[in-house]
Amino acid sequence: MEVTDNKLDIAICGAGPVGMALAALLARRGMDPQKIGLLDAKPLALSLADPRSIALSYGSRQLLEAVGAWPVQSTPIHEIHVSRRGHLGRSMIDRGDHKVPALGYVARYGDVVGVLASVCDSLGIHVTRPARVAGMAENDDGVVLQLEDGREVGAALAVQAEGGVFGAQEARARVRDYGQTAVIARVSTNAPVAHRAYERFTEEGPLALLPQDGSDGQQYALVWCVRPERAQVLMALDDTEFLSQLGQAFGTRLGRFAGATRRVAYPLGLNADAPATARTVAIGNAAQTLHPVAGQGLNLGLRDAAVLARLLAREATPGALVQFAAERRRDRGLVVGLTDTMARVFASGGASQGLLGLALGVLDTVKPARTLLAETMMFGHRAP
Repeated sequence: MEVTDNKLDIAICGAGPVGMALAALLARRGMDPQKIGLLDAKPLALSLADPRSIALSYGSRQLLEAVGAWPVQSTPIHEIHVSRRGHLGRSMIDRGDHKVPALGYVARYGDVVGVLASVCDSLGIHVTRPARVAGMAENDDGVVLQLEDGREVGAALAVQAEGGVFGAQEARARVRDYGQTAVIARVSTNAPVAHRAYERFTEEGPLALLPQDGSDGQQYALVWCVRPERAQVLMALDDTEFLSQLGQAFGTRLGRFAGATRRVAYPLGLNADAPATARTVAIGNAAQTLHPVAGQGLNLGLRDAAVLARLLAREATPGALVQFAAERRRDRGLVVGLTDTMARVFASGGASQGLLGLALGVLDTVKPARTLLAETMMFGHRAP
């Protein structure tokens, strides 16, 4: 595909949920879909088969509804139980306190991609797959993207939306290795609580269980953050011993853990404040890779896409990228700071644990504090 002579308005590198949401929002706001180009390094079939569970906030549901990408097959979260293993203090966040149908939703990555791919196709947005970007050349008039197979794509502006995982990315301005590894799987219990999610803080890191309906009843998407050496041990265990270890770490609130799918592990770190140029910008995981505590990564990325689409649909110029950086600074800074603090402080040992238990107790009894946390998780920072 040689389009340098007939260049795009916007080239989007990465056709995951954030990249496709941006493309669809631009088209919905009136940009010519023939001037929007999506470049994806992976075949669509590979993304559709991706079984990973992702957490969508209620605010993200609203964004997906705006482009016609809802409903998505998902399980709603009505309550979030936050606690500290082995210490007093807990907090319960309930949808009824915020007058929303759900605090969030748990869905398969492949299902979200599938719905967004259908929307982009119906809008006439072209997706080039597989197309891995090997380099970019920027000049006063635009950007030329060089693909690994020798093709070139020209655009007025380029958006980097291809994320990746911590440890496999180029370092950005703000980097922190948490010394933790996430062990993820889907697990079942013999006493599930419908629509209730759990965020359990342990000495090694947070342990999250998100309700997710399966073919044989309710399951939970597990994200268990532990030290790397502990993760190696957990990955090597058979299912029976793994579930026993999980029960010891989580407790008995859900009865006995009865089954687990295949486990996957990946390193955790903060990699944020991606560089921008006059004609390029990064959004989503390409801009800020976060710790999974509180499940904010994708939701922050979808808000990036919504703001960028609004600005680019008005004026697809370098000035729009400057305005984007200014408008996103507060929300990005708040969420990065919140997840970074929770990842580090709640996994620390020593005397601070008593204060953390007290903080959870205060959060449960002081409604304005609980409301602020819940609304930040659902909608991010909203200007007064």
